[in-house]
Amino acid sequence: MSEQQVNTQAVLSEWESLWHTTMGGWFPGEGVTLRGKDLLNDAGTKGWMSVLLFAITGREFNPAQIQLFEGIWSIATSFPDPRLWNNRIAALAGTARSTPALGLSGAIAVSEATIYGQRPLLAAMAFLQNTLHKRQQGQPLESLLQRALQAKRRGRPGCGKRREVARLPGFGRPIVSRDERIEPLLSLARKLQYDRGEHLCLAQEIESTLPLMGEDWRMNIAALMGALCADQGLTPRQYYHYTSLCFSAGIVACGLDAEQHPPGAFFPLRCDRLRYQGPTPRRWPQPPPNASH
Repeated sequence: MSEQQVNTQAVLSEWESLWHTTMGGWFPGEGVTLRGKDLLNDAGTKGWMSVLLFAITGREFNPAQIQLFEGIWSIATSFPDPRLWNNRIAALAGTARSTPALGLSGAIAVSEATIYGQRPLLAAMAFLQNTLHKRQQGQPLESLLQRALQAKRRGRPGCGKRREVARLPGFGRPIVSRDERIEPLLSLARKLQYDRGEHLCLAQEIESTLPLMGEDWRMNIAALMGALCADQGLTPRQYYHYTSLCFSAGIVACGLDAEQHPPGAFFPLRCDRLRYQGPTPRRWPQPPPNASH
């Protein structure tokens, strides 16, 4: 038996029928704990977003912070438009008369896209954090941006509008340059007095520096979301968990809307509208007349 097999067997033996956890548990007939808190009484007096963030981070955020986190979801990520890539899954499930849970879970699964969704959100936060760290080490912002702009492209995950993986995550937009979500979310941050964090100030400085370098790239919502959440102390992994359900309101709305339409009516496409360019149809040989089945 190899050393790896021995180690694996030791781990499995140690954890057989036993799960060590400090996250929480259910005590039938008595109650539920979450990170040492009484979920039914202590945590139960708080809103759902408070419970979610406490589960993710172990921190208790103040009401203004919770309003900010909820505002990010409401303003930035909950569009009820079935043309959006993840919402289509829920709409298709609705028009196929599948269950809401299947439509929602499928739509959330495809939200981990390269062009849209969780991956660009995480990339934007990481870019701001790394750039801030290098700025604090004394590196000029313009040289950091120039280095990023000149970096080798990492490939084209999609050919629509010649899209490529962003060189400056959180800046630029493929369809229109202006992101209509920026001002409403910034307005909320100002109202809550969370508009002067170091990551947000950096994102705004990057946006004002790019035109001086000949780049007409404006901040998109991924940079603003990442900056606000980084300024509230979320780590990238915590941010990932926080955003994993952020599209759900728009997804549910699209699935519900599709249920009100005729079955199969969601964006039907005739076969003769497809410009097929693959191999021609094959002719299957006919079996001999007396061939046994």
